[in-house]
Amino acid sequence: MKTIAVIPARYQSSRLPGKPLKDICGKPMVWWVYQQTKKVPAFDEVYVATDDKRIEAVCESFHIPVIMTSVDNPTHINRVHEVSKMISADIYAVICGDEPLINSEIIEKVLPSPEAAQEKYIVRALMREFTDPAEVIDPGNIKIAANLNGECMYLSRSPIPFPYKTVLFKYRKIVGIECYNKAALDFFVNAPVGYLEKIEDIAILRFMENKVGMNFTLVDTNALSVDTEKDLEKVRLIVADMMETKLKSMECK
Repeated sequence: MKTIAVIPARYQSSRLPGKPLKDICGKPMVWWVYQQTKKVPAFDEVYVATDDKRIEAVCESFHIPVIMTSVDNPTHINRVHEVSKMISADIYAVICGDEPLINSEIIEKVLPSPEAAQEKYIVRALMREFTDPAEVIDPGNIKIAANLNGECMYLSRSPIPFPYKTVLFKYRKIVGIECYNKAALDFFVNAPVGYLEKIEDIAILRFMENKVGMNFTLVDTNALSVDTEKDLEKVRLIVADMMETKLKSMECK
């Protein structure tokens, strides 16, 4: 079974333009994502998919495989679908280019079991519990309501579920790691934009609105997606601390 990883990276971001190229301790953000992604043994190939020549040039300077895609892709899933027309594979794992703190062990958890890989449509992703109450009310964080089997019931930018009868639960959010087979990608691009998808501006709601099941695996991670300058500063401090700790460890050997 051929499995490839795709890192969608676009230059135009409403809240943080040029996000994939933002410097984090001497390397662009996309470099950090690529370094973790390529460590996953199950990936036969890893590519950055972009529509911007500046990102392409930086990837090439760091010897990162890069594929140029159309500027007209309305979502990252459309971009991955375009890649699927160029490179044949059984599984397409998607690692968002704004997840520089994600580690390879977490990425690997999105991949389906051999049994699940036989399903007609494979739509999988990761979720984690919120650790900061401020994250819950941030519409930039997509919240998820899933059953005990990880099957998605709904996704929203609002806090869900509503704590009407109890507060003894933890809100969960999407981690920027997804997984599709070719059939699921084809289905997505051929299905119309959904009513709820338009309202929430959450692309993968299109699957739910068409009764295509989505499965989410709960993971324990401190990964922080970078959407703002404040997020970027947090990540820089975390990476700098990690590098200093690693250096001290090497000095002690």
